[in-house]
Amino acid sequence: MRICLILEGSYPYTHGGVSSWTNQMINAMKEHEFVLWVIGPRAKDKGKFFYKIPKNVVEIKEVFLDDALRIKPDKKKLPLMKDEEKEALKDLLDCEHPNWEVLLELFQDKGVNPSSFLMSQEFLEVLQKLCDEKYPYVPFANTFHTMRSMLLPVLYMLMQDVPKADMYHTICTGYAGILAVTGGYKTGKPVLLTEHGIYSREREEEIIRAHWVQPAFKRQWIKFFYMLSDAIYTRAAKITSLFDRAMKTQIELGADPSKCSIISNGIAYERFCNIPLKAENGIIDIAAVVRIAQIKDIKSMIYAFHELKSKRSDVRLHILGGVDEEEYNEECINLVDTLGLNDDIIFAGQVDVTEYMKKIDFTILTSISEGQPLSVLESLAARRPCVTTDVGCCRDLLEGGPGDQFGVAGYLAPPMHREGIAHAMERMCRSRSEREKMGEIGRKRVDAYYRHENMIKLYEDLYKSAVNKS
Repeated sequence: MRICLILEGSYPYTHGGVSSWTNQMINAMKEHEFVLWVIGPRAKDKGKFFYKIPKNVVEIKEVFLDDALRIKPDKKKLPLMKDEEKEALKDLLDCEHPNWEVLLELFQDKGVNPSSFLMSQEFLEVLQKLCDEKYPYVPFANTFHTMRSMLLPVLYMLMQDVPKADMYHTICTGYAGILAVTGGYKTGKPVLLTEHGIYSREREEEIIRAHWVQPAFKRQWIKFFYMLSDAIYTRAAKITSLFDRAMKTQIELGADPSKCSIISNGIAYERFCNIPLKAENGIIDIAAVVRIAQIKDIKSMIYAFHELKSKRSDVRLHILGGVDEEEYNEECINLVDTLGLNDDIIFAGQVDVTEYMKKIDFTILTSISEGQPLSVLESLAARRPCVTTDVGCCRDLLEGGPGDQFGVAGYLAPPMHREGIAHAMERMCRSRSEREKMGEIGRKRVDAYYRHENMIKLYEDLYKSAVNKS
């Protein structure tokens, strides 16, 4: 099979859960050919891959969002718009379930230039109606530039050349989902969706906190990302998620329950299960295996550790992972300095986690949003219990899901709750014997439910089923 994986802001440019998952998938399915159709933010990153590309990757097609800004209007006269095309464009602008097939015919088949369209009389007429109805007290120029920046990347996705494949498997909704819809439209091949986190919900959380979005347009931006999710939910032949609560959310957002199933993450259990426990040395070493990004909420972790340090002098925090956001990384380093924790918090960077784990007593994850974090699975497989925020699948990983009788493998705290996170860490520090007991429970849970070979078998079956039905 020739499988097109569609990724946004992850593999092969960055590390992290989705990137690690993708790399493992490709390497485990050596009998298949893979095409990578990948979206990055900046064209200057072209070809700058964090991973060594496996040999069974036969094509990499890179799409960069900032290239959309470089599209020059052409001199071709826009085709006379049909009523259904005007309606689809109006619905797109209003984020109200547009007819994507009509839009694809316009920008994929007829080759309408997105930049020319956004400067056309037709666009201005549609925009004027929207302003009159929804933004009568907002300057027209503000609305114009907001809507243009909202629509341009989507129209750019709709005009992309489609690589050949037997199926198009997108690993999120958003812009990647629109590429998948485009691939399915152009080739008639099946489209699959796997969500590690609920993309539209994550974007909503970001927009609510964002300073770059004018308050008048926050609701519109949130509707925009839900609209993109709906496009792929409606058109995917199969939709998978990592755990039950995520699948229920997909269904609440409009996914057909008959298309939905769960395929949990899996890890290479044998790499971690025999890592020896750390010898007693008078220090309790805590690790966060995490990329430095705002959604991982490193600042709350640092504040919580500062609270813990005020109660115990025998603790040390290791932050293991690369930097996704340079400015945020600087803020975290400055916060450590301001709190006087330079001797107690180690930014170790990208490391061999299996080796570093030998130095660690337990791990922590303070994310605002998660799916089913591989770092928690790896920690549990290595018999290191965890403190996590109660996001994504973390409660199931630490306390067990339906039918799981193993017991508790860690402590939960509310996201962004410094005192709660500090209290959970303090509880974990109290007893080495309790940590070892929880670690063994975690190891058994991963062995039973989260092995890599089981995950690969389920995706193999998914691919075969999709091809056979096409």
